[in-house]
Order: sequence, then C-alpha cells, then structure tokens
Amino acid sequence: MEPETNPRFGFSLRGSAGLIIAILVVTILMIMLPAYRWFFLISVLIGLIIAGALTLWYRTHPVKEHDVHPKRPLGL
Repeated sequence: MEPETNPRFGFSLRGSAGLIIAILVVTILMIMLPAYRWFFLISVLIGLIIAGALTLWYRTHPVKEHDVHPKRPLGL
C-alpha cells in the first residue's frame, strides 16, 4: 500500500532524488554561510568519532544470542 501524500504538492522526494537535493542544500549553505562550514565540519567529525567508537565496541564485544530479549515478542 502506498503512503499517503499531501495533495497540495504534486511531487515527492524518494530515493536518490531526496539525497541529491539534501547534498545540494548543504553545498549551497556551505558556500553562502562561512559559519556553516565550521558547524558542518565539527558535526562530521563528531559523527565519525561516534561511528568509530561504536564499531570498535561491537567488534570487541559482539552481541550474543542470549543477550537479545525477547526473542519472540509476539509468540509467533
């Protein structure tokens, strides 16, 4: 079943079209607003640090089957 769309807008941004528009908006903001460059750079660095820490954590502490609860929450 298709999700409902707002009838006032005749288009939707799905898949790669939304990603391309998001990249364009960020690029335009970085060109027009110099302070945004620092915000974007700091945000990307924080995201990379967190992603690296989580990757390292889960490589050294893998999730075991007995750690996952409940295994069948609906009883199926």
